[in-house]
Amino acid sequence: MSVQYTGKFKLAQPTQTHARLYDQIAKAIDFVIHSHHAQPELDDIAQHVGMSPHHLQRTFSEWAGVSPKKFLKALTLNDAKARLRHSESILDTAFDVGLSGPGRLHDLFVSIDAVTPGEYKSKGDGLKFRYGVHPSPFGPCLIVVSDRGLTGLSFITKNHDTALDEQKNGWENAMWIEDISATTPYALSAFRAGDTPSGELKLLLRGSEFRVKIWEALLRIPEGAVTSYAGLASYVGRPGAARAVANAVASNLVGYIIPCHRVIKDTGAISGYRWQPVRKSAILGLEAARHPQSALETDTHTT
Repeated sequence: MSVQYTGKFKLAQPTQTHARLYDQIAKAIDFVIHSHHAQPELDDIAQHVGMSPHHLQRTFSEWAGVSPKKFLKALTLNDAKARLRHSESILDTAFDVGLSGPGRLHDLFVSIDAVTPGEYKSKGDGLKFRYGVHPSPFGPCLIVVSDRGLTGLSFITKNHDTALDEQKNGWENAMWIEDISATTPYALSAFRAGDTPSGELKLLLRGSEFRVKIWEALLRIPEGAVTSYAGLASYVGRPGAARAVANAVASNLVGYIIPCHRVIKDTGAISGYRWQPVRKSAILGLEAARHPQSALETDTHTT
């Protein structure tokens, strides 16, 4: 099975600095998530994370490219609800034309290949996977590739071995080789900054036909937009199958590139992410801050 998708990704530079900053910023994001009803001020957030307001402002802006106030506004529940409503028309167009939709910075050609039933049944016997750990704007990540393309991207939540076991699950009979030189080009493509198109990115996906269909649909959600599980089920022609769609979204092992983080609850709540909800909030907040919609400015304070 081969599917071709043409879209644009707005990506960030993968540096050790961004990875280090994420650990600090995540504490601030987690605090805001759990106290958003109180709308904490910069001083409150800085005190919680043990930083001066000036240092937090500078550090946060260096990581996100926007001020904490603008970024954290994107994490409020009302803004998420408004973004859901606003995204509907964007996604209607995106799915109708089969493209990722507007609002991306980089041209990226993605070709999708699915493993054969035999490869799946044999747990990868005869396949060779190479892996390496790389910095990213959202903390270190494990990247897995094969001769047929990128097959895994897991953010490190506990340790490298846990992330590797996550990727090996179902592929125990494959050959696994640590080879950072093989995975580096994929890390650069996944988190590239600047105006230079990052070229072709091939994905090798492992899952049922239904799950691959859901992952293809996720690729059509543009940066800055979100949808609900029920909405995604409707877009793929399976209304009423929100639970099955949610399971397919949760089983995605190519994080960030296949943007399962852009699916949230129909209430606007941000939860349910394999690599920690706070990381999902960080990614969504950054994307929303980079793609402010004028329609949200008048909709944010509605219920």
